[in-house]
Amino acid sequence: MASQDAGQDLFSGSSETTEGRVFTVTGQDWDSIADGLAEEEGQERIVVNMGPQHPSTHGVLRLILELDGETVTEARAGIGYLHTGIEKNMEFRSWTQGVTFCTRMDYLSPFFNEMTYVLGVERLLDIEDRVPEKAQVMRVLLMELNRISSHLVAIATGGMELGALTVMTIGFRERELVLDLFELITGLRMNHAFIRPGGVAQDLPPGALDEIRGFIALMKKRLPEYAALCNANPIFKGRLEGIGHLDLAGCLALGLSGPVLRSTGYPWDLRKTQPYCGYETYDFDVQTWDTSDSYGRFRVRLNEMWESLRLIEQAADRLAGLDGAPVMIEDKKIGWPSQLAIGSDGMGNSLDHIRHIMGESMEALIHHFKLVTEGFRVPPGQAYVPVESPRGELGAHVVSDGGTRPFRAHFRDPSFTNLQATSVMAEGGMIADVIVAIASIDPVMGGVDR
Repeated sequence: MASQDAGQDLFSGSSETTEGRVFTVTGQDWDSIADGLAEEEGQERIVVNMGPQHPSTHGVLRLILELDGETVTEARAGIGYLHTGIEKNMEFRSWTQGVTFCTRMDYLSPFFNEMTYVLGVERLLDIEDRVPEKAQVMRVLLMELNRISSHLVAIATGGMELGALTVMTIGFRERELVLDLFELITGLRMNHAFIRPGGVAQDLPPGALDEIRGFIALMKKRLPEYAALCNANPIFKGRLEGIGHLDLAGCLALGLSGPVLRSTGYPWDLRKTQPYCGYETYDFDVQTWDTSDSYGRFRVRLNEMWESLRLIEQAADRLAGLDGAPVMIEDKKIGWPSQLAIGSDGMGNSLDHIRHIMGESMEALIHHFKLVTEGFRVPPGQAYVPVESPRGELGAHVVSDGGTRPFRAHFRDPSFTNLQATSVMAEGGMIADVIVAIASIDPVMGGVDR
């Protein structure tokens, strides 16, 4: 290798641009640069790309900002950098296998992706009333645990972007506890494919309820830490109050939902307004705020975690009285796969089931083979059953042509819809406030691009 000068960087050689103007910006001198441009060329704006790898944009989101000094005069969101083709891929898999695809969309709330899709399939099959009670309670339990883990990430990453590193570290600390519960119950920390048409994949393992109750008790001690760090913190409030303002009329015009909508004081929550999975039988309150800004969205999420703890506690009490109850529909033509177990090599069919289909019953083996390879048929029709995800209304429009695979599966993801508010919230504010506004929307790009 050729010798290098002592002061030369081995990895960053100098290069000259071949076209356009070059600006060297050292920070806090946007105004002088803008003024210089205006004087020289009559140009009064600078266009800046924030992203698509910006750490403050919750994934690969590209923001195109037009600036006048440090004031944002126009903001546009560029999406599509995380496109996976999940919806199209689902058309080439059986109805049950579709769960393994959609769980990967909004990767911070996988159970909600599974839930809305499965509810649509169950409506097409006309088996909504035949899903076992224990399966419904387990679904509520998992979704509310998932709501807590998702809100923890929203608050933790939002805190990190503001420089509140303690909020970030304790947020991810608590999220790890939730992911441990997911691993205990489903065998995986994410991408579970656990909620299936007709019920859930398997029963709770021994000791799960004790772990859940321990988590509830711990979170009741930990959640007040967030309130103590943030709620009345003058620096935190100074960065969030009045930032990203969007009133009720704006939310309704753009179709926004979730904490962004509830921060305007409007108590719209699908768990109350269009109940599913028996939510109407649980005792909880819809949390709202009245400031229509980033601070209100933070407070809504913080309060919703308390409500989720209430719901988890009620679900755990119900599960204690359902020991041994079935978790999958009795119809063996739909209940796939059969008996699962978590062994030393991960999750798979239980040894008893393998012994039965491989050594005792040729009919059971044939049935298992056809159900796994071909799947069940779903009557022709279409269904849309939305759920209240951590970010708002998440719904799957499921269409069947009578076959063993979806004819079409299209998801209404709240992150995609809520991102419309980017320009409204950011324009007229400062560059630093763009980050706060985006964090308050809490978009997940896996759900946006699909």
